[in-house]
Amino acid sequence: MRLLILASLFLFKAASFLHAAATPSRPHIILVMADDMGWGETSYNGHPLLKTPHLDAMAAAGLRFDRFYAGAPNCSPTRSTVMTGRNNDRAGVENHGYALRRQEKTLPRALRDAGYTTAHFGKWHLNGFRGPGAPILATDDHNPGEFGFDEWLSATNFFDRNPLLSRRGKFEEFTGDSSEIIVAEALKFLARHRAGPKPTFSVIWYGSPHSPFEATDGDRAPFASLAKLSQHHYGELVALDRSVGTLRRGLRELGLAENTLLWFCSDNGGLPEISPSTVNGLRGHKGSVFEGGLRVPGIIEWPAVIKQPRITQYPAGTFDIFPTLADVLGLPATVMLTPVDGSSLRPLFTADLASRAKPLAFHHQRRAAWIDNRYKLIQPNLAEEKFELYDLVSDPAESRDLAATQPEVFARLRTALVAWNISVAASVAGQDYPERKVSPTEPLSRDWATAPEYQPHVPQLAARPEYQSALAPKAGKKKKQ
Repeated sequence: MRLLILASLFLFKAASFLHAAATPSRPHIILVMADDMGWGETSYNGHPLLKTPHLDAMAAAGLRFDRFYAGAPNCSPTRSTVMTGRNNDRAGVENHGYALRRQEKTLPRALRDAGYTTAHFGKWHLNGFRGPGAPILATDDHNPGEFGFDEWLSATNFFDRNPLLSRRGKFEEFTGDSSEIIVAEALKFLARHRAGPKPTFSVIWYGSPHSPFEATDGDRAPFASLAKLSQHHYGELVALDRSVGTLRRGLRELGLAENTLLWFCSDNGGLPEISPSTVNGLRGHKGSVFEGGLRVPGIIEWPAVIKQPRITQYPAGTFDIFPTLADVLGLPATVMLTPVDGSSLRPLFTADLASRAKPLAFHHQRRAAWIDNRYKLIQPNLAEEKFELYDLVSDPAESRDLAATQPEVFARLRTALVAWNISVAASVAGQDYPERKVSPTEPLSRDWATAPEYQPHVPQLAARPEYQSALAPKAGKKKKQ
């Protein structure tokens, strides 16, 4: 009997050892997001001119999503879904230039509390300011540090070549392409901390390919036959793709690639003014809740865990990022504020799934959309009882409204969406917070160019070309829209 007990104990310990050996230690985590990159803007998705060899290589080595969705059809709202795992309206981010409420529970706070060293690089756009990206002030109570980032080198919004950024409130000028600059800074951060006791969490949010477009002659040369606007747009994507290659190579050189979870996506669908198409036949563009405004490139690479590269048709989105990482790290459910709109994608890392249990839900500028696997219901105006139903498998271009011909599917999705809309309305009113209301100290959306706190910096900023249109009214000029 004693021998049997000892043998059982040995087998238990051996099994535990093998499980520990098969499970990697806490990974380094890097979230990378493009700004205004449409679903069709990769060569792996069949773009006729643009070549993205580094994103193609990442997709070929990891898990490529052909149905990955931005949390909203424009910038600030989608970024809030990454931070919270919740719909943007729940968190007060109704549109671009709206502030993320400080009452929300955020991903960087959760990871910092779990022992990670955290850093943000690039576009922020969650502090309530509109206008071209300005350096974030140290006194800004919605700066990245307030939401859990130990280090940050950031701008309020989009930024282009030779940017002026803020390192924890101190302005710094840089020379070169903006995508390459923030990747280089992120790699410096990783190099400083790779031998330390803590894993790292890095957020790299590009300012490209958002307008105004500014690419080098070399990067736009392959697009010489296009209009100048499109030349510069696609040239920015060439530089962005190159920086992805720099990042992946840097991870290998630092010895971090194997156990780094690297996640790439975009913040919304492509732009309508660019040719060839940025959405590859989908309906709508940035600002629309049709597929062209929401569906974006999505790739996860984690060599230690995703050992079999593949393409999945499983629908997923940016609101799944927080739940997924919390699941990977075994964090308690309490790190996220409820209701949570995303769900963990961790099971997908090792096996494909036939269907998604929790639908994808979108709420933006008085419109809503509900994606339940192959079917999508759109409510163009929340004030009206009008809905449209599409089958995204047979009709990805959303050209045939099935509301009248699929009454059972329509009724099921409509009931679910109406109930979810009520839930969002309660969140908007602050019912999810312990105080049961929204803090009155949350700022309204405003232009930094006219904000009192930026006035001491206007002389410095006015000397730079990227800010002249925003500051033109102060000089008596007509402000660009």
